Amino acid sequence: MGFFSRFFGSTNSSKKAEASAAAPASELGLDAKSAAAILAEIDIDTAIAAHENWKLRLQNYLNGQSSEELKPEIICLDDRCDLGKWLHGTGAQRLGKYPSFSVLVARHKYFHVQASNVVALAQNNEQAKAMQTLNSGYSHASNQVVLLLKDLKRGLGR
Repeated sequence: MGFFSRFFGSTNSSKKAEASAAAPASELGLDAKSAAAILAEIDIDTAIAAHENWKLRLQNYLNGQSSEELKPEIICLDDRCDLGKWLHGTGAQRLGKYPSFSVLVARHKYFHVQASNVVALAQNNEQAKAMQTLNSGYSHASNQVVLLLKDLKRGLGR
């Protein structure tokens, strides 16, 4: 049982039985229609790929192999990417009452802060610290977001 399914899923066995009888439910305790609506709003695989791609973007930036103009003050904003827009918008409306959703939002915010820190350090000519942050705090934050997204997808029944 994944992180989201532990928190989203019902602990009341009679509720589980009712959900099973009424309609195929996701591991999150949502009916199939609600789970499908969420999956139609956010492409979790694309969100995972976009966040995994950041490490390569940051490595290229640190290695001087990028022509991107990265701005730490923009990167740190967790509501600008597609996932962040969903987390702060319809995702919050649909799933915001669950503690595990708040964990995903917080981990996503931390991811953006760490990515921003890598760029800021690089721009301050602190390459060693930037690389250390990339390989520690940033990597940890990235892995957490990816794992939580995979668990959310699994909990939605896909």
